[in-house]
Amino acid sequence: MSRIGNSVITIPEGVKVENNTQHLLVEGPKGKLSVDICEEVTIKIKDNSLSVSRKAEDKVSRAMHGTIRQLVFNAIEGVTNGFSKHLEIIGIGYNAKSQNNRVILQLGFSHDIIFDLPEGVEAVAQKGELEIKGIDKQAVGQVAAKIRSLRKPEPYKGKGIRYKDEYVRSKQGKTVGGGE
Repeated sequence: MSRIGNSVITIPEGVKVENNTQHLLVEGPKGKLSVDICEEVTIKIKDNSLSVSRKAEDKVSRAMHGTIRQLVFNAIEGVTNGFSKHLEIIGIGYNAKSQNNRVILQLGFSHDIIFDLPEGVEAVAQKGELEIKGIDKQAVGQVAAKIRSLRKPEPYKGKGIRYKDEYVRSKQGKTVGGGE
């Protein structure tokens, strides 16, 4: 019994949900998103609520029941409020600038790193911080993870790119000992 899959999604005011056989189109004030629906589940829309149910009790159907429900919920949440990830850039000389549809990063390498943002994702760079925003939760998380992987936080001095509330455990480093 899936607790997540059985919970009903309330459709907020101003959001239009259209159900085709294989796609669910969600349109709201921030934009449009499409969710692919597998054949193991069915979607029912009544008034301003949406429910997901599975057709069979096999393993794949049970697995996809909660997954599809959560993907639909994320699409509705994205077109109403949007999603964002906050990154901190820590290090002397480390910097980020956002221009048009790209982010220019200075991360201690001999050259600047130019990161092109995918469509639907935008970045806002402030002093020492970078905010990734968009309506697609998966795309926002993927872009934030790729930017973080350019210079992961290192444990000795703490330099690098990290998520806003990420804890990086620091190590002591080598000590010079007298072997006498």
